[in-house]
Amino acid sequence: MSKNRLEAFSDGVLAIIITIMVLEMKVPHGSGWENLTPLIPVFISYLLSFLYLGIYWGNHHHLLHTISHVNPSIMLANLNLLFWLSLIPFVTGWMGENHFESNTVALYAVILLLCGFAYFILQKVIENSLDDNSHIKNAMKKLFKKEMLSIAAYTAAIPMAYINYYVSGVIFFATALMWLIPDRNIEKAVKN
Repeated sequence: MSKNRLEAFSDGVLAIIITIMVLEMKVPHGSGWENLTPLIPVFISYLLSFLYLGIYWGNHHHLLHTISHVNPSIMLANLNLLFWLSLIPFVTGWMGENHFESNTVALYAVILLLCGFAYFILQKVIENSLDDNSHIKNAMKKLFKKEMLSIAAYTAAIPMAYINYYVSGVIFFATALMWLIPDRNIEKAVKN
């Protein structure tokens, strides 16, 4: 399988995930500004999830540029990532509709944690498929601290959801900002 086909499939799945999320935002029955107030938590959860999906899309795009061919392990690791990402609309809707109650925020953190693990697995599978002397492989190893920090942050956000869900929200946004710009080391290595 060519990497273009894998990338096109992944892009399609992510587009569907985003579409499902936006369709969950229900139009209010009134035309006054006050009718939008109950939708604020729904919009905030949508915004956060849209940001995460955009980050995964961009980083996934850069990651796939590091390979020349797709093997079965890469296909399975990619499907694993897409599976966990496909659950984001559910947890986004549940969290927004229930105004960030503890269980909803905790489950959102669990899904982000599983997405983070799945991306890490995909990266490691791709890294293991590269030559030992590869500049790309060395660039990927530089991401390890950032990946472990993200996984630790999502893990911390789970119990924090029961103490103060605002702190979990800050953790979510801070972690997203950390990944907003794809790693330049990988970009440089791909150009070499």
